[in-house]
Amino acid sequence: MIAYRFGHEDLLRTRFAISPLMEISGSVEAFRQPEKFVIHAPWVAWARERITRLEWDLLDVVIPPDSAVYPDFVNPPPREPQAQLEAELRRVLETPHAQLAKELRDVYPGGVPERGRVLVDDPARGLERLVGQMRAWWDALLAPKWEGILAMLDAEIAHRGRRLADVGPAAAFADLNDRVAWRDGCVEVDRAPGRKEVDLAGQGLLLVPAAFAWPDVWPMNDPPWQPSIVYAPRGVAELWAPRPDGTDVALADLLGARRAAVLLALDRPVATTELAVRLAASPAGVSAHLKVLERAGLVGGRRAGRHVLYGRTRAGDLLIRAASTR
Repeated sequence: MIAYRFGHEDLLRTRFAISPLMEISGSVEAFRQPEKFVIHAPWVAWARERITRLEWDLLDVVIPPDSAVYPDFVNPPPREPQAQLEAELRRVLETPHAQLAKELRDVYPGGVPERGRVLVDDPARGLERLVGQMRAWWDALLAPKWEGILAMLDAEIAHRGRRLADVGPAAAFADLNDRVAWRDGCVEVDRAPGRKEVDLAGQGLLLVPAAFAWPDVWPMNDPPWQPSIVYAPRGVAELWAPRPDGTDVALADLLGARRAAVLLALDRPVATTELAVRLAASPAGVSAHLKVLERAGLVGGRRAGRHVLYGRTRAGDLLIRAASTR
């Protein structure tokens, strides 16, 4: 159990960030163990053909499978709300060699595997090779999917930040992950026997939603890194979901693909940001489509507190039923 203890300033300084490097690390694990990361199986199938052209032996070493300890230098907690890939890769390249050696010793107390010895024997060359592999992995396997992933992460941050401000930490952390809970001024992450308390001491907690963190949660608390929790965002289960059947095709021909997807997704009343998460789309884009559908009488909105919940009207239901019976 890791318990992050909050003072008053820590709640004010808790922030969110997006990290491309967390997605690289998680996607390496998902590719190696698709049976464990079943939600990402469609991505793994898509990536399998592309990975044959990549060299990733060092990535395989610094992201060890099923390890109780992971080196943090390969995906340091981001400093910016939306970290950019090249800036984050520079941070990896500039890892102090003493820090690199310490973290690798923690992961491999019996010695670093032979294929990763360059990171210990010649750290400058090893880090340069590692960063090259990370960049190639990103370009081939994540960049083509990044727009959809990023839309989902943006929607998650908007939702979670609003809950933190409106309802407070008990509600905001309640559904972060089954292993995460808010108790007595602490965020507790159930990861191992025993209890380790981390006093945030005015730093605040960094929350990093990452698609490829599913199904796990990654607490980070060792110096010099900022205390952080990396977790899977809401809606990740639908990230790689196949587009359904002929109903979609018929509605897409009539309304356009994205507008048809919005209408089909309104099987229950939902706020714009949540709908954006489910569709892996931007909230602004979803909002624009909702307005068009509302003007056409296919969608209606009603206010619930500070939010507007949208649902299909009877006309919207009839249109879907007509398309599905053709």
